[in-house]
Amino acid sequence: MKNYRGSRSMDGIVVTVDGERLPQYSEVKCYTRLGFDWTYEGVNPRQLALAILFDHTGDKERAIGLSGPFMKDIVANFDNDWTLTGSEVEAAIKSIEARVSGGAVGAP
Repeated sequence: MKNYRGSRSMDGIVVTVDGERLPQYSEVKCYTRLGFDWTYEGVNPRQLALAILFDHTGDKERAIGLSGPFMKDIVANFDNDWTLTGSEVEAAIKSIEARVSGGAVGAP
């Protein structure tokens, strides 16, 4: 399972997956080109949500559809430094999909 990690310092924000920088995946969907962020709801946290979801699932449409709820449920609640396992990502996806009838999450 993959491990995601984020840290915020005076030097800026760094997000990695298994020790390598996590791409923004703006080619999948671009909410912002200003980089990742977290601890609030907005376009930068949503880009992070999308990147984690796409990296985890490899499914463009699913990642886009889940990015809003995942941002609100998970990314907006991160501390300055955080870790997230692939198992935790999968559990969050299942929880979000269970809340929505038919397992489909709304459009971006």
